[in-house]
Amino acid sequence: MAEQTPSADTDPQETREWLDALASVLQREGPERAHFLLETLNEKARRNGTFLPFSANTAYINTIPPHLEARSPGDHALEWKIRSIIRWNALAMVVNSNREHAGIGGHIATFQSAATLYDVGFNHFWKGADHELGGDLIYVQGHNTPGLYARAFVEGRLGEEQLHRFRMEALAPGLSSYPHPWLMPDFWQFATVSMGLGPIQAIYQARLMKYLHNRGVANMEGRKVWCFCGDGEMDEPESLGALDIAAREKLDNLIFVVNCNLQRLDGPVRGNGKIIQELEGAFRGAGWNVIKLIWGSAWDPLIAQDTSGKLLQAFNETVDGEYQNYKAKGGAYTREHFFKKYPELERMVATWSDEQIGALNRGGHDPHKVYAAYAAASAHTGTPTVILAKTVKGYGMGEAGEGQNITHSQKKVGEEALRKFRDRFQLPLTDEQVANTPFYRPPPDSPEVKYLQERRKALGGPLPARKVIEETLEVPALQAFDKLLQGSGEREISTTMAFVQLLQTLCRDPKVGKRVVPIVPDEARTFGMEGMFRSLGIYSVVGQKYNPEDAEQLSFYKEDIKGQILEEGITEAGSMSSWIAAGTSYANHGVALMPFYIFYSMFGFQRVADLAWAAADMRTRGFLMGATAGRTTLNGEGLQHEDGHSHTFASVIPNCRTYDPAFAYELVVLIQQGMKEMYAEHRDVYYYLSVYNENYQQPAMPAGCESGIVRGMYLLKPAEGAVSGPHVQLLGSGALLREVLAAAEILKADWGVSSDVWSVPSFTELARDAQDCERWNLLHPQATPRVAYVTECLTGMTGPAIASSDWIRAWPEQIRAYVPMPYHVLGTDGFGRSDNRPALRDFFEIDRRWVTIKALKALAEQGAIPAERVTQAIKIYGIKPERVAPWKA
Repeated sequence: MAEQTPSADTDPQETREWLDALASVLQREGPERAHFLLETLNEKARRNGTFLPFSANTAYINTIPPHLEARSPGDHALEWKIRSIIRWNALAMVVNSNREHAGIGGHIATFQSAATLYDVGFNHFWKGADHELGGDLIYVQGHNTPGLYARAFVEGRLGEEQLHRFRMEALAPGLSSYPHPWLMPDFWQFATVSMGLGPIQAIYQARLMKYLHNRGVANMEGRKVWCFCGDGEMDEPESLGALDIAAREKLDNLIFVVNCNLQRLDGPVRGNGKIIQELEGAFRGAGWNVIKLIWGSAWDPLIAQDTSGKLLQAFNETVDGEYQNYKAKGGAYTREHFFKKYPELERMVATWSDEQIGALNRGGHDPHKVYAAYAAASAHTGTPTVILAKTVKGYGMGEAGEGQNITHSQKKVGEEALRKFRDRFQLPLTDEQVANTPFYRPPPDSPEVKYLQERRKALGGPLPARKVIEETLEVPALQAFDKLLQGSGEREISTTMAFVQLLQTLCRDPKVGKRVVPIVPDEARTFGMEGMFRSLGIYSVVGQKYNPEDAEQLSFYKEDIKGQILEEGITEAGSMSSWIAAGTSYANHGVALMPFYIFYSMFGFQRVADLAWAAADMRTRGFLMGATAGRTTLNGEGLQHEDGHSHTFASVIPNCRTYDPAFAYELVVLIQQGMKEMYAEHRDVYYYLSVYNENYQQPAMPAGCESGIVRGMYLLKPAEGAVSGPHVQLLGSGALLREVLAAAEILKADWGVSSDVWSVPSFTELARDAQDCERWNLLHPQATPRVAYVTECLTGMTGPAIASSDWIRAWPEQIRAYVPMPYHVLGTDGFGRSDNRPALRDFFEIDRRWVTIKALKALAEQGAIPAERVTQAIKIYGIKPERVAPWKA
């Protein structure tokens, strides 16, 4: 007997009986009962040894059949006219900008594919900030910005001059290329064009909303997060990497809309496969509710006629590369290469013209189908929903790029193509007007404009819109942390542990304690935070369904639906997305939160620099705590974990305030200053602070040093008595400041060299202040010059200056131009190593001996001491002059 394939039907009559039985159950008892029976049959078959391979895929047709589609209540004809006008203005914006200013760039094709997806949402689903339930949050796919500007123009929110300044912002206000809250703070909410960041941010935003609701901080009932992304964008790890989290957290307030136009920048997304099927498997496997929106209404009669199953078979067999051909090459090609596959299909369209075949639409361009999908997604509960909407890239562009590989980069459209576009969308423009691609907006009292404005008014106001209602928090005074300001006495603690004590104090504060959001990626015990598990609880949407293994211990692992800690697991990108969501809550939810993201230093800026930039763009407020910091302080961890460069990375982000505190009191001053800046003065900055795991005695805060700590530098230990011999200025930060202090003692005791020791919590803040002064002096040549703070500190001081830190030399090198004396820098350039701290600090040439030698060499260069004393010191300290430089080793 020949082996049967799974698709072979050896008994059609029996098959028909099973299908009839299923149809009867569906009709009489509903889909839930049918699902139960099918699952029961599956389980029985598996238990009897039947091989039933799992498939997360359903057939290549719409999830929602026509008879179950919710119908839109809108004025469909008027909405089509409005959509056509918006399409034209989006196209005209890009064409005009590149005609007037060569090289401006822009994207036409993406929005043309997604216009209906956005239009239906704006008209019927997305709530504005003034809605009684609060506003929905829309993560816009970055390349669609021309379409959203075009809609705002027709609504009257933007003027024609602004549209003419698309992508031109340097000399006057314009429209940003992509969603940029920093550049357009009243319009955009989220920075999404760095592909993949929108999806992961949307997931953690939806989770934060559940967190706020469950903790009783804010009412999020009825609010949704909608994330728009492209099918090509789903290749980014951040796009798919957190899908399981969304399902596990029961984020039924989250809806993804993936615009599956089958094309990315250069060609098909999956030319040899089907991206919708692939994404269905990924999302369904991760526990999402999946709605496939593949075919438009024009296909419904053909699908209904498909009694043979050949149409469904052809749908399933055809790959995306061929679907692209069908749209690019028209009805005749589609007839020949799709419908002639099988006689049954050919007969279906035997009386159809090629134009009718070419007009068979995709689901993402059918407003009725889109409305039905959105309605189903909005009503779904228990899990997040993804809508996989099939569209045509460059829809309506015709020969200028519809469905063609070149369409993504298309910025110019010929006059003939423009006329065809006008005719296709029935725009009231003459041939002469079309040639000049004018912006078109109906009069304010026209049905189109009034309809748009009425729909947005009914839904709670305009979108996109960033509406900030500042909430001022009562920041604790410095004295609230007096225990840390007084030092640790004989006890040795790390600055990481000092931070944990500060955080505990802050969480107990009656005014702001509930607004603190501790975020940690599965490293709480590393940082000594496990004591907070019991007092604050770890947030879990389902509470704690088990008795923790360590329940009898004081610091047991406590999960709670009202928990305050966000313990994210091993995901730096997810933790950062949580931090961004919390840090922008003041703008998106009207609730000021104080997020502290505590992470393994090496996995901070190096690993999530793209999100750190997005945070800056979105005006995030909060604290990033790089724990176990430094290239030599974290001993034994080696290259992968030793961080000597995050401060340099952080220094290039304009509104990131970056500090390397050495002592607990410096940390307290900086966090209290940050709280004042962000939560009392409402400044759009965030703080990056490095803290260390090296234990040492924490001194009490010297009087009057607070301002210097914040500005980046203060005199910690001046020389005793009058300076009479060789003298140097020693600068240090973080854990290495103690090596600098030790070097000062060695210089004095062994070489007769006195010194002033400066603590420099931030070379970056010193450099920024100096650059501000430099620029002011340039533009005010006749005024009294301003003096940089670092210059002011060191002017009149004696001797060369030597700086040492646990970071690469580029960080302290920032201030070289402003140091009024010879300046010498030590740093940790090169690959990390595993060893103990003394060995590592010797290897990187930054310890007390190397500071001493550097100081002696600097004095010798000035003629203050003979050069042979430097040679003598090198011998005494056992340093081999021919050793390989650490950055070459």
